[in-house]
Amino acid sequence: QNNSNTINNIRLWNQGPLKDTFSQLQEIRLYYEFSNIDVDRYTINGNLEQVMLSPREMDISKFTSLAQTWINQHLVYTHGYGVVMSPVSRVTSEGLPHFYIKDFPPNSSIDLKITQPEVYYGEKIKDYLIVNTDESEFDYPKGEDNMYTHYAGAGGIQLDSLFKKFVYALKFSELKILISPQIKKKSRILYDHDIRNIVSTIAPFLVFDQDPYLVISPEGRMVWMLDAYTLSGNFPYSQPYRRGVNYIRNSVKATIDAYSGETQFYIVDPKDPLIQTYSKIYGHLFKPFDQMPAGLQAHIRYPKDLFHVQANLYSTYHMTNPQVFYNKEDLWNIPSEIYGESEQRMNAYYMVTKLPDDEADSFILMLPFTPTNKNNMIGWMGAKCDLNEYGKLTVFKFPKDRTIYGPMQIESRIDQDTDISQKLTLWGQMGSRVIRGNLMVVPIEQSLIYVEPIYLQATSSKLPELKRVIFAYNNQIEMKENLYTAISSVFDGAQFESSEDDTNKLSSSSKPTGSLKAIVHTLRQHFNAFKQAAKSNDWALFGKKLGQVDDSIKKLIRVTESN
Repeated sequence: QNNSNTINNIRLWNQGPLKDTFSQLQEIRLYYEFSNIDVDRYTINGNLEQVMLSPREMDISKFTSLAQTWINQHLVYTHGYGVVMSPVSRVTSEGLPHFYIKDFPPNSSIDLKITQPEVYYGEKIKDYLIVNTDESEFDYPKGEDNMYTHYAGAGGIQLDSLFKKFVYALKFSELKILISPQIKKKSRILYDHDIRNIVSTIAPFLVFDQDPYLVISPEGRMVWMLDAYTLSGNFPYSQPYRRGVNYIRNSVKATIDAYSGETQFYIVDPKDPLIQTYSKIYGHLFKPFDQMPAGLQAHIRYPKDLFHVQANLYSTYHMTNPQVFYNKEDLWNIPSEIYGESEQRMNAYYMVTKLPDDEADSFILMLPFTPTNKNNMIGWMGAKCDLNEYGKLTVFKFPKDRTIYGPMQIESRIDQDTDISQKLTLWGQMGSRVIRGNLMVVPIEQSLIYVEPIYLQATSSKLPELKRVIFAYNNQIEMKENLYTAISSVFDGAQFESSEDDTNKLSSSSKPTGSLKAIVHTLRQHFNAFKQAAKSNDWALFGKKLGQVDDSIKKLIRVTESN
């Protein structure tokens, strides 16, 4: 209860199932698509919340072949529209995501509004477009009708001369650009829409992260943010990682306005000698980071690509004893997990949490480690993403004299729990597919908890629903209808607040509650089993029951003190 904001921000939705659910509930028309689900944090109604969001982009290839005319493809259906946003932990009673922003035009239930919902620059549109023609551009559907608009931005090239039309007719091998009566002097041709292509064309000497993400500015504009790296293979006395690269710095953040296409490059690591040199060569290309708008600065995050490079190298270079390092006696591994129905390597994940010794919650990127050929957890690495501590890496190492459960050990305990395993198997045989989500290892002060969502998806449709949440702490593991019920089963007395969509939130001001009679009854059962184990010299059971007696006594003390 002292860490309620961490609990309320545990991510129960994974990108795969959530993308399918967004597609079923919010694409609305066949030509829209959610290409990627981004994870970010916003201050919503005064609280730091982790959210998942995705823009609704246009995919003209989904039209029927008859509808894929030149006018439709290049003059009418020119842009995507709006964004969908959901909190990472809230679920409706039907097992569907709770929406903060949804529908046409964007309907927001929070203190964050979309003022410029059109998406002309993104990850999906590849072909050229011509805007401000005599053909009105489709904007968004409204019931049985459609709404139309005209582009008012400064993106692209104005086709204000016959020569320009001739040049682009040659470039795209399309005579209609030259002769079409719909194209006027005010018309503009937009042909670089792919945000990755834009930045790599402007700055081909930089390497860009694979995961661009969308940010909603305080003014309500949608802006893409991309991380850029300087690379080299010529750094002295440094081990190459892949393709001969032995030097990498996340020196630049690039932003692209989703409506206007305005692109900016900001230097976030001015000490990097490579970016210092590039900025002298291209004097007007790069801006100091302090010139980035404050509303965008609040959404910078540590990039996953760089973090995985550092984590992989640290798994060896954490050894500081030369002999141990030479013999590779203490190699670490990045652990595996069960996702869907198969084993896969864990990926780093973003989360809102309060690290040990920190006074406030922060947005971090985290990844656990296990020893080589073993599944227990030996440590984990975190990278701070917030502006005041951006880039600070922290490694927490666990004591080697006791077992700290690693991800695959928790997965094995799930499989070995007869009640959980039986239910998962049964659900998978009744016309549904069971999808086991990402296992989240969450630090809470000096402890760890483990959370894994369980989705059900009918074989006849792609609409995954979050039906169960598995919660593990120490030797206890529970699968319940939602996270908070599971927490209550493990930590007796946790109290929750109801919300409008029948989900719950952990209350930081609540007092422990619970049935005193039920706790006493449980304590009596454990104590009788404890005595029986002592009589039969079953010392393994004796130790287990002793621990359960101790837990029941602690629960009893908490409830009596609160009353």
